[in-house]
Amino acid sequence: MDYIIGIDVGTTSTKAVLYNTDGKIFGYENKLYPLIQTTPDTAEEDPDVIFKATIDALAGVSKKATNGRILGVAWSTQQHSLLGLDADFKPTTKVITWGDNRAEKVAAQMDADGRGLALYKRTGLPTHPMGPVYKLLWLRQAHPDIYQQTRYWVGLKEYLLYRYFGELKEDYSMASATGLFNIHTMDWDEESLKLTGITRDQLPELVDTTYQLKGLKPALATLTGLEPTTPFIIGATDGALSEIGLGAIDDGEVAVTIGTSGAVRTFVDEPRIDPKGRIYCYPVMAGKWIIGGPVNNGGIVFRWVRDNLCAPEKAVATELGIDEYDLLTQMAASVPAGSDGLLFHPFLGGERAPIWDGNARASYVGLTRKHTKAHMVRAALEGIVYNLYTVQLALQESIGMPKKIMAAGGFARSPLWRQLLADIFEEPVAIPEAFEVGCLGAMTIAQISLGLASDLSVVKKFIGETKVYQPDTTTFDNYRALVPIYMRLTGKLESEYKNIADYQREHQ
Repeated sequence: MDYIIGIDVGTTSTKAVLYNTDGKIFGYENKLYPLIQTTPDTAEEDPDVIFKATIDALAGVSKKATNGRILGVAWSTQQHSLLGLDADFKPTTKVITWGDNRAEKVAAQMDADGRGLALYKRTGLPTHPMGPVYKLLWLRQAHPDIYQQTRYWVGLKEYLLYRYFGELKEDYSMASATGLFNIHTMDWDEESLKLTGITRDQLPELVDTTYQLKGLKPALATLTGLEPTTPFIIGATDGALSEIGLGAIDDGEVAVTIGTSGAVRTFVDEPRIDPKGRIYCYPVMAGKWIIGGPVNNGGIVFRWVRDNLCAPEKAVATELGIDEYDLLTQMAASVPAGSDGLLFHPFLGGERAPIWDGNARASYVGLTRKHTKAHMVRAALEGIVYNLYTVQLALQESIGMPKKIMAAGGFARSPLWRQLLADIFEEPVAIPEAFEVGCLGAMTIAQISLGLASDLSVVKKFIGETKVYQPDTTTFDNYRALVPIYMRLTGKLESEYKNIADYQREHQ
């Protein structure tokens, strides 16, 4: 039997899945690592800890490839990361992740003077501190010593693959998420390079998504259990590959994913720029561009509710041996749609789409004596979906009404969350059976790279049975009344987000 490994290097863990060429799963590994958060705005990771996690994940699944050969390993990786390397390719920084907010003032200034929108129109990267281009500008101001001693600027995937092969390569989809890549010329953007003061030779060589790295270092081949001749397919961003792994590859098919964070995305056949700069636009492969909006606050909000609002319920669930989240969703399900007018803005970690405000902060609005803890739980879940729906509204201005909505991520295991998505979006929501869609998307790219498939449509054979959730029309009146209030309140609070964020920074 022939096998392919899909590996997804995420923000909190690396997952690897061993497939045969028909998409059947034969092995799975999930290796966790910490996010380093020394200040409210910091979100870093240790690149060598993640490198070790990838070795362990690959070793765990490769040993399950019995009676056959592994044809290749395909990569999906978190986007918007930045890592400096010295002349000997040793890190000069930690991995500065998408969630790091220290470039907020730089991004805000460029947004105010119009340079951010101009950069967006060239690169497809919205104006936000998540962007490596803004991180570079911040580093040059805040840490000129590090900036000067850094010979190369890369992302996490580029560093990992350098460790495996000794080559600095970057696929177009990862490069396009940096703000240093021009989506119209399909090359590094000269104006962004001048802005940051870096040169082309400080960046990796650009390659296609299907590009194969060969010549795995013998010591790493031994550690991973792979043959030294095993090709690594460079793959793409985790967002693009999750979209592919969901099977949302055709015109008008929209993917909604909620893991730790979340996103609403779709594929188009050419670059599309939003005049208001609310949605990103990145190339993935020939004829496939991904547009959409990521949100910072997905499942991480529910985790905050569990740990901080519902600690007693968490203890009860542990004592009874039941899932903590199941208990909380049962509480939420006991409350009417709309939480009796309680709204929650889920901006616990700033926000990306659609407001692109690193200073955004969370809030409950509308609390009365009538509201209970169950209301607060449901309002938090609804707030996450309200926010995703506002991203969808921005996306609709570019693509029109969606033909189909597909969903995946940790939330998709909860019937209540699935139903909330269908009810608030007022659209049927299809939940494919597919497991770890980022890994599946990577495996699909590998099929094309290895000559086993001609295009992305092969993924339709792999995603399994799809269950469709129909919207409950009895909830429409509640949500149609509340969503506009939610959006107007966001606009009214936005003028004070910077003030409260600055206060928190001064008193941290």
